[in-house]
This record gives sequence, C-alpha cells and structure tokens, in this order.
Amino acid sequence: MVQGAQRETIDLAVSTVIFALRPAPDGGSPTLWIPLVRRIRQPYEGQWALPGGRLRYSESLAEAARRNLKETTDLEPKYLEQLYAFGDPERSPGDRVVSIVYWALVHAEQADRVAEGENVRWFVADELPDLAFDHNGIIDYALWRLRNKVEYSRIAHALLGETFTLSQLRSVHEAILRRSIDPANFRRQMEATGGLVATEAVVTGGRHRPPRLYRYDEDVDMADNGPLGPRAS
Repeated sequence: MVQGAQRETIDLAVSTVIFALRPAPDGGSPTLWIPLVRRIRQPYEGQWALPGGRLRYSESLAEAARRNLKETTDLEPKYLEQLYAFGDPERSPGDRVVSIVYWALVHAEQADRVAEGENVRWFVADELPDLAFDHNGIIDYALWRLRNKVEYSRIAHALLGETFTLSQLRSVHEAILRRSIDPANFRRQMEATGGLVATEAVVTGGRHRPPRLYRYDEDVDMADNGPLGPRAS
C-alpha cells in the first residue's frame, strides 16, 4: 500500500422492491402498488425510497432484507427473491454504496397490515415520484423482470391465496401486464399447462354460477410453458 494513500471502503446495503395487488386509486381494477419509506436523514432527506439499510456483519443478505422489511413496513413476505446488485460508483453521494436488491410479493391482506403514515406510503408502481438514489431505475428493472417472469412461471401465485378462481388469476396477469386478456383463451391456456388443480370448493354468494377454486400443482414444472404461451428464448 502506498504511504499516505487514502483507504477506500465500500458499504454494502440491502433493499427490497415489494409488489402487492391493490385496487386502483379510482376504485377500478386491481393494479400493482409498492410501499416506499421517506428518508429522515441525508442524503436525499425527505425523499421517498425503497425500504432497506446497511448489512449487519452477522446476518445473511436474505436475513437483512427480511429484517429491514419488518422494521420499516411490518411486512413478512413469503415470496422473497434476490433481484440484482446495483453498484454504479455514482449512485450514492459521498461513500460508495453497493445495494443488493431483493423483490417480494405479498397478498392484499398482508399489504393492508402496513401502517401508512408520514414516512410510509403505498404508491402505484407505474406512477412514482422522483425517488432517492437510483431507486426509480431499480423499480423499472423489477417491473420488467416481473412482467417477463409472469408469462412463464407461477409467480402470480405469490399475489394470491392458496386457492383462487381463474378470474382472480387472470386479474393478476392483467394487472402485471397492463393489458386485457381474453377469458376463454386464458382458461384454455391455463388448462393446457397442466399446472392447475381444480378443488371441490367454490365461491358462494354471487348471483351467477359459483366459480370453482383452483390451486397450483406443486409437482408440475411450468417454467418453460407458461399460461400465455412458450417462454421466449
């Protein structure tokens, strides 16, 4: 080491993009929402940001993600997956910070447990304000990954309960992809995958024929031939 040279360090942080399906602001069809936290210190004091924080010496990356989510939003998602590492040297003023970003999906019932206030708030995923650091770009990347993955995997399951109607499942796909899907075609394509199992239960209380509840077949791999057609190579 050259005498007098400044010792450079890199901080490691963990952040999480959380998706939930909630009613649109106008009360319309469900849409994707993201909870954000307001920064209470510099840099970017007062701006909204993804929940996260520094990695502690004794914890794993996933443990850090879960701890930060619990502390900031009180959420404990079942679906938590590492998304990407963001380490542009200019992404944070001052110290160099590399962020390991996770993404999580939660049911609407779980999302309702988030106590919104001055420093925690839900935002429509495609209508975000100017966020701290590079968090707008991070969320754009997470949305891109989600919209690609939902077409060839069972990731929509994470936004639903253990059982669901085909209409509910189609609504998840429509909300993520931001386009309408023909109900008859969706039913045929879902049945063709062999990945759904019809249960004996139905949803009662409606005026029409009660829709049947389905569940995913854990023994069937849907990774290569999803409900909206074969995965693009």
